Amino acid sequence: MRVGLTGGIGSGKSTVAAMLAHLGAAVIDTDAISKALTLPSGGAMAGIAAAFGSSVIAADGSLDRSRMRQIAFADPDARKRLEQVLHPLIGDECNRQASVAAAEGRDIVFDVPLLVESGRWRSRVDRVLVVDATEATQVDRVVARSSWTIEAVRSVIDQQATRILRRASADAVIFNETMTLPELELQVSALWTQWAESAAR
Repeated sequence: MRVGLTGGIGSGKSTVAAMLAHLGAAVIDTDAISKALTLPSGGAMAGIAAAFGSSVIAADGSLDRSRMRQIAFADPDARKRLEQVLHPLIGDECNRQASVAAAEGRDIVFDVPLLVESGRWRSRVDRVLVVDATEATQVDRVVARSSWTIEAVRSVIDQQATRILRRASADAVIFNETMTLPELELQVSALWTQWAESAAR
């Protein structure tokens, strides 16, 4: 079984991904892959330096993520250039990890923040699970866990697919608004069991 997991910033998607991993799924985290590619000597750094110059390179040779975020969110063309560097490398690593998981006979969850926006993931997965929350809750959660301002969080939300579009792409939606962690875990477990049984038929 190949499942695409997505959700807006602050929705609780990463928490759900951890729960699915606990249930035995092989979780392939595209955000983690992206971060690894932009560490010092990471596979994307030469391409990023060529595309954007030294202003986006931190003193240790890694990507200055804050600076790059400012540039990418302010300039759609810059964002496109960044994606042209990163996406093929992320795709290659996703395929590598998926091949290992498939050889082990494991169900696979692709954790993709921009699954809906990319337009190409729907054909790669059997089902899409969306973790949803109201915009106000998204903002509150991100501000509480980071040094981001409210305006910075809202800027990211504005760049992402709308909740309506995200929900419309889903085979299932978990509305993670007021649930406790145990309640969320029960809902995730029940859905995963249902999908696993359906896939086995």
